[in-house]
Amino acid sequence: MEFCKGFNARTQDVEKGQPCPVVITYYQDKSFTFEIKTPPASFLIKKAAKMSTAKKPGSGSKKAGVDVVGKITMAQCKDIAKTKAKDLNAADLDQAAKMIAGTARSMGVEVVE
Repeated sequence: MEFCKGFNARTQDVEKGQPCPVVITYYQDKSFTFEIKTPPASFLIKKAAKMSTAKKPGSGSKKAGVDVVGKITMAQCKDIAKTKAKDLNAADLDQAAKMIAGTARSMGVEVVE
């Protein structure tokens, strides 16, 4: 019950339907802490490409590289990289944007300049 109250309090500003990955650390004295991570990159890419986000977060094209299901710009990749900066393993924003662009391509979303 305590987790639910804390989670609801910290996620009241989050858009409805947006996935919120959570890392819960449970201690022997029955206390806990939790950290709310940023939404998955696939969800943010689908949102930027104006695709339906009702499906599972990782879905895209069945044949990535052959079928294109949407388009996003490199500027949108940078915006997504800024959002996910603390969860990505990248040295700078340009590298993080390239990681997001790679995820988009693997989903069948074309990245244009």
